[in-house]
Amino acid sequence: MDVEKLYAMLEKTQTAQGYFFNADRERTMELLEALLKNKDRYGYMVCPCRLSSGDRENDKDIICPCVYRAPDVEKYGSCYCNLYVSKAWNDGTIDRDFVPERRPPEKIMF
Repeated sequence: MDVEKLYAMLEKTQTAQGYFFNADRERTMELLEALLKNKDRYGYMVCPCRLSSGDRENDKDIICPCVYRAPDVEKYGSCYCNLYVSKAWNDGTIDRDFVPERRPPEKIMF
């Protein structure tokens, strides 16, 4: 799959759920390309902003869209990577605060 096809597929499914891609298309495409590279590397689209262990079971919380996306977008208007954002974040009607890492340290220290 190429990055344009991934963009189109995810945009349709995620927008229906109330999640939007970052309006910075260049940044969005870089992140989607990294997801595809991780799929080639690990066999699954693990978050491009986090280190993968290479163990799907250990990484299941960071397979995109990660389990932290919903609470991050709700609280900060953006996921950790800034790939998925709220409409208000894209519109600039909320502050673009730093999104802290929610993943437990024991999952990071593999």
